[in-house]
Amino acid sequence: MRTVWTTAAILVMVLLSGCAVESGYEPANGDIVFQTSRSGQSAAIQAATKSRYSHMGVVYVRDGRPVVFEAVEPVRATPLDQWIARGEGGHFVVKRLANAAEVLTPAALARMQAVGEGFAGRPYDLYFEWTDDRIYCSELVWKIYERGLGVEIGALQSLGDFDLSSPPVREKLRERWAGGPPLDEKVISPAAMFASDLLIEVYRGKALRP
Repeated sequence: MRTVWTTAAILVMVLLSGCAVESGYEPANGDIVFQTSRSGQSAAIQAATKSRYSHMGVVYVRDGRPVVFEAVEPVRATPLDQWIARGEGGHFVVKRLANAAEVLTPAALARMQAVGEGFAGRPYDLYFEWTDDRIYCSELVWKIYERGLGVEIGALQSLGDFDLSSPPVREKLRERWAGGPPLDEKVISPAAMFASDLLIEVYRGKALRP
C-alpha cells in the first residue's frame, strides 16, 4: 500500500510540474493578448485580415489578479482565466512592448488605464467606425496606447484595404451595410497590431486547468 501511495504521489508531482511549465505566463500590466474568438464574426475577421487572431485586449493586474480590459458587449474587464477559456481551444498569444521596462512606468500605466476607463460600458462597435461612441477590440487597445502613452501600435488602414471577397465576409457586409460598406473608413485590425515591430512575443500556448 505504501508503494502504491508513493507512486501516485510521484505521478501527481510530475503532472503538476508539467502544468507549471506549460502555463508559465507571468501577467504584466500593459501586456496585449490575442486569441481566436468564437463569436459569429470571427471567421469574417480572419478571412478579411488573413490572420488567425480575431480578438484582443490589454492585461492589467488588479489586487494581484490579472484581468483583460476588452471591447465586448459592453467594454469591460474580464478575469484572464475566463478570457482565455472563451477563446478557441484556450489558445492565446501574449505580446509586450519591446521597451516596456522603460516606458510602462506607474504614471504611464495610470494614464493608459484612465483612457480605458473612459470607454468602460461603451457598446461594441459592429460597424468598425473610428469614433468613441462605440468601440471594437483592436480600436480599444490602439487608442489606450496612443492616447495614454503616445505610441501607435500597428498601421491604420481603410476598410477597403482588406480582402472582402470571401463568403463569410460578404455575409457580414450584407448584414450590416445594405448599401455597401464605407470602404474609406479608418480601421485598425488585430492582425496589424500583432505584426507591429514595437511588440515582442512573450508567451504562446494553451491554458491548462489545475
